[in-house]
Amino acid sequence: MKFGAHESIKGGVYAAIERARDATCDVVQIFNKSNSQWRARKLEDAEVERYFELSEELGIAVVCSHSSYLINLASPDPTLNEKSYKSFEEEVRRCNRLEIPSLVFHPGSHVGSGEEAGMDKIGENLNRLSDQVPDNRVCLCLEATAGQGSNLGYTFEQLAAIIDRVDNRDQMGVCLDTCHIFAAGYPISEPAEYKKTMRQFDQVVGLERLKVLHLNDSKKEFGSRRDRHEHIGEGHIGCDAFRNVVNDRRLARIPMIIETPKEDDLEEDRKNLKVLRSLVKKVPARRRR
Repeated sequence: MKFGAHESIKGGVYAAIERARDATCDVVQIFNKSNSQWRARKLEDAEVERYFELSEELGIAVVCSHSSYLINLASPDPTLNEKSYKSFEEEVRRCNRLEIPSLVFHPGSHVGSGEEAGMDKIGENLNRLSDQVPDNRVCLCLEATAGQGSNLGYTFEQLAAIIDRVDNRDQMGVCLDTCHIFAAGYPISEPAEYKKTMRQFDQVVGLERLKVLHLNDSKKEFGSRRDRHEHIGEGHIGCDAFRNVVNDRRLARIPMIIETPKEDDLEEDRKNLKVLRSLVKKVPARRRR
């Protein structure tokens, strides 16, 4: 199992790797540009060089980048849709330069245009990306959402429907967030419930498309359609659900990232990662004959 957290790039993209070390991460997720601005600061050669040096020196890989929350690839507004696409394309190009294997992004919100129209817009933008960045090596990971407002991607069927609209499906992946799917109405606490939910995901989307896991507890109740993250074991999901996830052999190679509340000292990250690691069942050593 590879556990990690989302860490800040304040001070440079390489700074997230230093923070990941301090937080006891095996791997790390970042924003590759400011999350609150459309404009992207240029990645200087020295910054990128230091980024690769630190990753090798500390043995911590940036396994995924999370796209800006400003981006809405489903927007019916032509101006916002174009700004969203341009920003998304820039993030994909930056991921390629930084050799980040996956870019996690929220599908978007239809804002009253309807779910089908919203998914059509997402498909159009992803197909445009294939034309504009034909040498893309980054897996584009749709993140399952809680279903707040007009957000798309809150059912496995919607994730599959969006992927079906993409011509180059080889570049498509999925990120499951435990808080999001719990809030969207997928039970995962009891072993039987967890198995049923994962079986449903496999049948509708396919486990082979699962590239990233976000492990977050939920401040809100099951089926609330509210996205509010809580510390592991302190929310409505509880430790049993996370025990199911971290001991699922099929997920052993998938990075597991926390996005839980924290302060600058990262103590909460260390605590949450310690809880997750404690839930992994120890494999008994084989006796010598």
